[in-house]
Amino acid sequence: MISIDWTLILQFFNFLVLLFFLNKLLYRPLLEIMAKRREKISAGQEQARALEAEIEAKMQSYQQQLNAAKAEAAQERAELRKAAQQQEAEITGEAQQKAAQRVKGIREQVEKEAAEAREILKKEATALAAQIATKVLGRKLA
Repeated sequence: MISIDWTLILQFFNFLVLLFFLNKLLYRPLLEIMAKRREKISAGQEQARALEAEIEAKMQSYQQQLNAAKAEAAQERAELRKAAQQQEAEITGEAQQKAAQRVKGIREQVEKEAAEAREILKKEATALAAQIATKVLGRKLA
């Protein structure tokens, strides 16, 4: 059975002294450490959010620069392609002109040689006709 006497008061006083010392030596330092830890965690989270925002901004900037570089490269490629087509057209035109001049020169030469061959053939044909007539008739033609 529980009896109420001076030991109960002593136990109660002992409890209060223990509570005071535990609060001083254990609970407050523990609560301070936990508060500091919470502050560090929240500061770390804020820093992580700031870094994420900075990374996102840099990624957007990088993406914009990349897109600009791609657009510039596409424009340069188009300009180079256009210049190459113009150069190709010029070279092709020059080649066609040279080929046309060469064909014209060859035709003129062939016509000249054909005319000379006709003249030679006419002379030979006349002489040959005279020989054939002489042999067929048995006499010489005048």
